[in-house]
Amino acid sequence: MRRVLAARLDSAGDVLVTEPALRAIAADPEVAELTLLCGPQGLAAARLLPEPDALECWASPWTLVPSPAADAGHVEDLRRRIAAGGFDEAVIFTSFHQSPLPLALVLRTAGVPRITGASVDFAGSLLDVRLRPGEDFPEDQHEVARALRISAAAGFQLPADDSGLMRIADPAGAYFGTAAAAGGPDPAAPYLVLHPGASAPARMWPPERSRAAVDLLAERGWTVAVTGGPAEADLTAAVAGRHGIDLGGRTGLRGTAEVLSRAACLVTGNTGPAHLAAAVGTAVVSLFSPVVPPVRWAPHGVPVELLGDQTAPCRDSRARNCPVPGHPCLASVSPADVAEAVERITHRTRRSA
Repeated sequence: MRRVLAARLDSAGDVLVTEPALRAIAADPEVAELTLLCGPQGLAAARLLPEPDALECWASPWTLVPSPAADAGHVEDLRRRIAAGGFDEAVIFTSFHQSPLPLALVLRTAGVPRITGASVDFAGSLLDVRLRPGEDFPEDQHEVARALRISAAAGFQLPADDSGLMRIADPAGAYFGTAAAAGGPDPAAPYLVLHPGASAPARMWPPERSRAAVDLLAERGWTVAVTGGPAEADLTAAVAGRHGIDLGGRTGLRGTAEVLSRAACLVTGNTGPAHLAAAVGTAVVSLFSPVVPPVRWAPHGVPVELLGDQTAPCRDSRARNCPVPGHPCLASVSPADVAEAVERITHRTRRSA
């Protein structure tokens, strides 16, 4: 029986798209315990996943923005924790623009005997199983598929009858059991969710457009709940205005998952809540900034209406702040465009229900 460490050190959405690969590891009858190492920005999402038996959280200097200092004490803290875990092997999950090698070095010095990762760079003795992106597998695939490639290389496959779709632990009761009576949407009546924020400003639809979309959707008969974290309370209040329901800072990630699970669809940018909606099976109107490719990062496994100019000059730049005056990739999308996409996608999902 093996103790396995899986690592995904970036944000909430990144952790969520890794869930099917974690499921593949957990399904192996020889795995006695699965520990997930995540970053502080991914911890809330990690707590929603059913597979890990334990969680470790560490702020990676080579992954997070802003980056913590890469001092000896900080790295030694992780090395000691990994050494104390007695892991038989580790699987490092990364996106196409990240390297597993800094973490592999720490894990190797902590005594982990078998390490798997995907690296375009020569790995020397740091990886026992090295996938070469672009050679062993194509990079133009969804992050869910990429993570499954990495877990498969380590020897962990999903069962034949597993769909490979993302899942989270059942969120029932996390929000509606406590807060709906205080003005939230009625879970028994149709409603939409609009999430206006994003961790990277380049991926946000202009807030005034979000506010106008809430007003237009309400005019067309929709109840619209506006979600966001505690730090986004001013944004969600402004976007909700008089016609939306402001849930900013009220739900937490688990509560947001339940709100999304009962919604007709979500309207948001390419950010973590889009992947959370996919994990609970909710359709997404995706205001997708092409700073990263939609083939890799669009919501996975649910109906999607992709909006935004995918040929804009910011394409594939990975910019956190828009490098083009006027933010044309998303400013070109009107509230009417969003309202029409909502009607299309909800019509499709009603017909298939």
